[in-house]
Amino acid sequence: MEGKEEDVRLGANKFSERQPIGTSAQTDKDYKEPPPAPLFEPGELSSWSFYRAGIAEFIATFLFLYISVLTVMGVVKSPTKCGTVGIQGIAWAFGGMIFALVYCTAGISGLTLYLDQKYVAGDLN
Repeated sequence: MEGKEEDVRLGANKFSERQPIGTSAQTDKDYKEPPPAPLFEPGELSSWSFYRAGIAEFIATFLFLYISVLTVMGVVKSPTKCGTVGIQGIAWAFGGMIFALVYCTAGISGLTLYLDQKYVAGDLN
């Protein structure tokens, strides 16, 4: 056991300065990170795909709110709760509209509801 303790003391004294732990300690990268993309490019305003994506997002948001609010209003305004879709129907209306509208507009606007793994993990840089 004494030999192991000597190795530990030797290892602890090998580096006198404190070194960071984790991925930030890896400074010798074998690649160069690209510069950050600009937040706004003026050239986007002259492209049709920019306006097409905006129109698709507007229509999808309008349809989502219209169908969802009408479903809730139908449940609230009904004299008997047995004749309505109920709470589960409201949930199906919300979920179904999100599914259908994302499926229809994802190819146009490029929007998805899934975040990149680094954003989920909390590494925003």
